[in-house]
Amino acid sequence: MTQIFEVLEVREFPFFVTIEIDDVSVVGEVINIMNNRKVYLLIDHNKKRIWTHNGRNSPFKLQIYGGILAGMLRKQLKLFYRVYPLNMYSTEDPKFQEVMVQSVAPGRAQSIGKEDFSEAVIDGTVGDIIIHNPRLNKAMENINSYAQPEDIKRIFLIIAGNIYSEEDTPEAILKEEQYSTNLVKMGRLNNGFTFFNDRNYSTRIIVRNRTIQGIELYVNSYENFPSLRIKSPVIHEDKISNKGVMETLMAAFQIPDSLQDVELEEESSNLDEKVGEENKTKNN
Repeated sequence: MTQIFEVLEVREFPFFVTIEIDDVSVVGEVINIMNNRKVYLLIDHNKKRIWTHNGRNSPFKLQIYGGILAGMLRKQLKLFYRVYPLNMYSTEDPKFQEVMVQSVAPGRAQSIGKEDFSEAVIDGTVGDIIIHNPRLNKAMENINSYAQPEDIKRIFLIIAGNIYSEEDTPEAILKEEQYSTNLVKMGRLNNGFTFFNDRNYSTRIIVRNRTIQGIELYVNSYENFPSLRIKSPVIHEDKISNKGVMETLMAAFQIPDSLQDVELEEESSNLDEKVGEENKTKNN
């Protein structure tokens, strides 16, 4: 039996609350592509687990609120429950599918509202934040344990202030082509904090045991990009591969003794003069 809570942002203190979703029969009716901008908290009372699920297009701020509210739900349930990220599994993973078919019903957990917050308590929680630099190998192990998002490609990976890219290295090409993917260090981050505000990027932050393991930057897969409109002239191959006549090319660069436009203008002027003389003769 599972309870589902949606994380909502509000304009007044405490700025985020939950509402319970109780008008569905199974979890899969809520966790789907139609709700990919929302954040949900799932309470599995059978396994004593609190699943967090961040929709693929959910705002980063809403995901942060979801993490805070998941901890508050855990305290509400007397800490007997553990918090797990459902996003670490692909949609085809048996563990993900197991959650999707669970029935939804009321339970012990209660929605968190304004009355559950204290301004004094929240103000008192502000303190120093320490970000540890994980070892590269261990960080990569933790990052790769999460399922890769679909239809997008990772182009940069940030670990401990260093920026990495991925490079495919051939291992065998004689009998069968085999490649291995290795990290290539591109450089280091500058001092300071930067928000990525590029609509072409999707950013994913991997956190394990309250420590940032890495930041991944994704872009859409290249095969999904729209075709480009070529605005420059195109010279077809058959125009340059066939032999031509050199005299014709040289003649194209020569200026003729008389231009066609000038000749037409002179003919028109002579015609006007001739017509004028004929009319004058008739009048006389």
